[in-house]
Amino acid sequence: MAGQTPPELQRLRDSIDNVDAALVHLLAERFKFTKAVGEFKAREGLPAADPARETEQVARLRALAATAKLDPDFAEKFLAFIVREVIRHHEAVNG
Repeated sequence: MAGQTPPELQRLRDSIDNVDAALVHLLAERFKFTKAVGEFKAREGLPAADPARETEQVARLRALAATAKLDPDFAEKFLAFIVREVIRHHEAVNG
């Protein structure tokens, strides 16, 4: 059996691969919307960052994570990473 992946392990890995693909597509969709937000903010002269909105999002995501039995600290770190990237994109749009 050397070199052969057990069917159960392959099934689990295939499921992980499917979830990873869904995450990538969801992130692409999210960034499509945040790009539109960045363009709107640039047109309207609004700042790239919105600390009040970010605070609301953190609280919301932490609650969702707890409900889903996912570590809220992990969820918050994940959101912080995404928000930093979004702000970077918004700042680039603003020039």
